[in-house]
Amino acid sequence: MKKSRRFTQVDVFASRPGAGNPLAVVLDAEGLDDATMQAIATWTSLPETTFVFPAPHPGVSYGLRIFSPRREVPFAGHPSVGTAHAVLEAGLATPVNGQLIQSGIAGDLPLLVSGEGDKRTIAIRTPRASQLRLGTPDDVALVAAMKGIPRGALPPVLMDGGRRWWLVEVQDEATLRSAQPDWEAIATLAEATQSMGVFAYARSDDPVYYYAVRAWVGAPARFEDAASGAANAVLAAWLASQNAIPGDGHFYRVSQGREVGHDAVLELTVDAEGHVWSGGRVCTVVNGAIDWRD
Repeated sequence: MKKSRRFTQVDVFASRPGAGNPLAVVLDAEGLDDATMQAIATWTSLPETTFVFPAPHPGVSYGLRIFSPRREVPFAGHPSVGTAHAVLEAGLATPVNGQLIQSGIAGDLPLLVSGEGDKRTIAIRTPRASQLRLGTPDDVALVAAMKGIPRGALPPVLMDGGRRWWLVEVQDEATLRSAQPDWEAIATLAEATQSMGVFAYARSDDPVYYYAVRAWVGAPARFEDAASGAANAVLAAWLASQNAIPGDGHFYRVSQGREVGHDAVLELTVDAEGHVWSGGRVCTVVNGAIDWRD
């Protein structure tokens, strides 16, 4: 196994370092086995670490594996968008008709590349989300997880878009931003429903973004996610089904992460076929090599 591999760290859904969700990318992953990739992801201690492989078959740009510090992840939005940026910066792939195609556990997924340099945005077409069930006053675990937080107009719903989330609208942005999550109750809800936890959202009057969101992960760990492309895509699918996307009903922006020291902005688009595209800007923070020995 070769020792030195190209390595980069990027900030996803951000136009400046520190605002978005960090991601580590190993650009020359060929030859790494599962145990080694998991060890590297555990060592970086970032939300996710991705590993780029040569295209496994014609028609795709590259292969991708995604690992959290605990386990492999079939699909996630911010690692997909961040990896595409790293691949472009390294010259490992070139968009065809404005698109890259990544191949991973979730299948072959297209990424739309728009603009150049610091203005470039990348969006991934996410797996289709499905509605599992609406929340009711009889959902004891859900009620406990949101105790003391006034809700908005739309009902709570459990959605699955590769990962399951409870989507809960909060009364207004100020209430959402000041809310203190009950981690014990959120963990109980996540474990009982085999979900990630609660993805809370509220409408906003800000001129840049239309919704503010917070992602309270209850399992397997307990933390607030700085910026989640996949969770926001699930929310976009729900909002589209409820005719709740503002403006033209197809595009909107989201603010996430301020409560945990970040300031990410995500862009969501629902196309004419109902596919959700989740993306934004990415900035490179670290470029170099990783030397890893068995």
